[in-house]
Amino acid sequence: MASKFQNRLMGTIVLVAIGVIVLPDVLDGKKTHYTEDVASIPIKPELDSTVESFEVREPVDDSASLPEVPVEVVQTPQPASVKDREQLNFAVKEVPEKNDYADSAWIIQLMALKNSENAKNVVKDLQKRGYQAHTKLENGFTRVIIGPDVSKSKLERQLIELDKITGSKGQLLKFKPLNP
Repeated sequence: MASKFQNRLMGTIVLVAIGVIVLPDVLDGKKTHYTEDVASIPIKPELDSTVESFEVREPVDDSASLPEVPVEVVQTPQPASVKDREQLNFAVKEVPEKNDYADSAWIIQLMALKNSENAKNVVKDLQKRGYQAHTKLENGFTRVIIGPDVSKSKLERQLIELDKITGSKGQLLKFKPLNP
């Protein structure tokens, strides 16, 4: 004969099995089955007869031959009056190649941060304070740059102010417009 403990254990196992099998179906509620609306693609679409028909044109004969003897084009200069020559000399004016102001601009490189969000926050704060601040991505770092400005003394004064505001000592560098 089975002991009371074994009877209780078997009863518990049966109740748990019924609970695991039957209760999810009972508690799940109304079941809805989703079906996808499938549209079949026709094998060959039916087309209008005007679309299927086309006109075959005759080929154009373009068998033009080049002359056997080379042709030379000779242009004779037309005599210009004295006024026309003066106007031509006036119109052709040499432009100096070097810009005198190319080497006179300066920038402050304030700091280089690895986190670009921090650099953008610093730039926003500096722009609110009236500085001409920008960011430049270079070699995985985001550099905070102030300027450019033609006045070196003005930027030197700003270096001292920026040291008080941000706590970092910036560098005064020449501005290169082709490679800022």
